[in-house]
Amino acid sequence: MSGDAALAAAYAEARPRLTRMAYAMLGSHAEAEDVVADCWLRLAAANAREPVRDVEGWAVVAVARGALDTLRSARSRRETYVGPWLPEPLLTAAGTAPDPADRVTLDESVSFALLVVLERLSPAERTAWVLHDLFRLEFPEVAEIVGRTPAAVRQLASRARRHVADGTPRRGVATEQHRAAVAAFAAAAAGGDLAALTAVLDPRVVLTSDGGGEVTAARKPVLGPDRVARFLIGVAGRIGPDQRIVPVQVNEGPGFAVLDGTRVTMVMALTLDGGLVTRVDTVLAPAKLAGCRPPAPPRAAP
Repeated sequence: MSGDAALAAAYAEARPRLTRMAYAMLGSHAEAEDVVADCWLRLAAANAREPVRDVEGWAVVAVARGALDTLRSARSRRETYVGPWLPEPLLTAAGTAPDPADRVTLDESVSFALLVVLERLSPAERTAWVLHDLFRLEFPEVAEIVGRTPAAVRQLASRARRHVADGTPRRGVATEQHRAAVAAFAAAAAGGDLAALTAVLDPRVVLTSDGGGEVTAARKPVLGPDRVARFLIGVAGRIGPDQRIVPVQVNEGPGFAVLDGTRVTMVMALTLDGGLVTRVDTVLAPAKLAGCRPPAPPRAAP
């Protein structure tokens, strides 16, 4: 194998992990892919000057720096975004069990609810937490990327850790109870049953809707079981006869997608805590759904 072919093969092997890292830092799969593609060009140029011995190690640093630069510039754009800004969702078929053998991928996966929480952090805090707590880089490595001392990066990660702990579910829920709550949520919303829908919503439930200023969406979060339930029933009532709602996994968590033929027009991510729905995040912005494809249903067991 030639030197260029070996370099390309090594980068191809590292690419999925690099993309996961950039996505966790940015909340945008499109931007993550752009950063990873740019890294390949930089890697090829660097290797032409002097052979790169540790391709993945070199690329991790380059992608992290590129994602941090992108995150800093994106922050100013998101401050003028119309309505709430939500991450780009990643869809898989409902009922698809992740392969336990792929332990690294599972450990580095980021739930939709967690991505929402990460948006509240500063770029430096988010980078420190993602690189250290999620991707297990040592603090001196993270310090070089962020441009701070290891002690300062340790403090950044500690602050981020507290925000993450405060903003993500704390109570576990059995799988069957989890499925029952999601099924009850879907049936009540589709049937317009206000009381039944309210019963599966946490007293502090929040609904956030991201239309990107291009389609109709709530400009402010909807708070409380009654208001959220009424909003959801209204959304369900506007589903057209040529559209259908399918259960999906959104970033490995429960959710639904609205399909118009094969086009995804809305993704709804649910966050549960103790068997109740605590967050409902709906993505309608066309730019964030452009890369979504209706997931194929899981194969039936032979």
